[in-house]
Amino acid sequence: MTFDIVLEKLKSKSALVGVVGLGYVGLPLSMAFAEAGCRVLGFDVDPSKPAHIEEGQSYLKHITSERIERAVNQHLLSATTDFDRLSESDAILICVPTPLTRHMEPDLSYVENTARAIANGLRPGQLVVLESTTYPGTTSEVVKPILEATGLVCGKDFWLAFSPEREDPGNLDFSTATIPKVVGADDAEARALAIALYNIFAKQLVEVSSSATAEAVKLTENIFRSVNIALVNELKLIYGRMGIDVWEVIDAAKTKPFGFMPFYPGPGLGGHCIPIDPFYLTWKAREYNIATRFIELAGQINNNMPEHVINELVVALDAKSGRGLNGASVLVVGLAYKKNVDDTRESPALRLIELLQLRGAKVDYHDPFVPEIPKTREHPDLTGRQSIPWELSRISAYDAVLIATDHDGVDYRGLASAARLVVDTRNACARAGANLSNVVAA
Repeated sequence: MTFDIVLEKLKSKSALVGVVGLGYVGLPLSMAFAEAGCRVLGFDVDPSKPAHIEEGQSYLKHITSERIERAVNQHLLSATTDFDRLSESDAILICVPTPLTRHMEPDLSYVENTARAIANGLRPGQLVVLESTTYPGTTSEVVKPILEATGLVCGKDFWLAFSPEREDPGNLDFSTATIPKVVGADDAEARALAIALYNIFAKQLVEVSSSATAEAVKLTENIFRSVNIALVNELKLIYGRMGIDVWEVIDAAKTKPFGFMPFYPGPGLGGHCIPIDPFYLTWKAREYNIATRFIELAGQINNNMPEHVINELVVALDAKSGRGLNGASVLVVGLAYKKNVDDTRESPALRLIELLQLRGAKVDYHDPFVPEIPKTREHPDLTGRQSIPWELSRISAYDAVLIATDHDGVDYRGLASAARLVVDTRNACARAGANLSNVVAA
């Protein structure tokens, strides 16, 4: 199939788009294409995801079942676990996880396995786009050789590009379609096809000169956040010792109309991006004998925050009741990695629960968005634990309450009034006007 034919299919929305990985990136992306009138075939190794989609049911809180059901009924969205059907797609988008190993090195097994699955049915005329966040060079150095092992030639028989996902679950101001889409490829035809592909739904496209440049864009965005969050976390420690409220400092500083952007401290980093992505560049930089000191220092500061929070809780508990953590009952409020989402990936709350239990505490949690702790690679022992009901009379029985995530809709005034001790890592009580003596910032 020639370049002109593929380009016309994309421009006319007659192309079939395959999306591999139907999680927090792949499902919203599939919906964006489907709601723009383009047919989508989703792929996932987890059979529950295609099953939910085929039944018109959502498994992500910020994607409604009504939207999925409408797209399915209009024959614009379907899903399968049969990866042999990848050959049906005119464009294939890879939206699979890119975690770190225990040694903080990139784990590209999901990307590599997906590339092999695509290669098994790769045919002339297909466009393949990697969306998974990774180090510069992955598209050309990892994905391309796997696809070219079929005997087909990139840039001639098929095309390859990179377009980083920019999802922000829970952010009502932006959606997949309204967030500017960065697109990069190593040849003009691949860029033109990728632009035509994302023009189907994206309001704004940002074209860059190569796949490596596009890969670097995504890492730069997340490293920027990681470093600045580490800075305010360190400032929180310093100002706390001085008796200065870092939240008040930030609120005042952000009134400056130029030269300052507010970032906020917390109990550690969560989500799939910020705790992980910076270390992809750290790993790649070693190939060029460059030390990524800012990135690694930011990682150390952010990774140490859960231990700092636990230490603050110990001090506050001793001052309040003269007891230690061993045998104490603690309620953790908020399990998701950020407010108003059900996403627990890399959530610092999970680490906080483990640290509390290691010190002998009896721990429960409450999260209106996470009724049950899902299975995770890092915290398998917590799988299946359930959120307790929100009852102020029950909350008063705990020795301490630790606010790890500041979901909207939680009665922080009632919580502060009912609890014996509240250790607040998100300034939730102060923002709710509950400036009581039993509330300690951490």
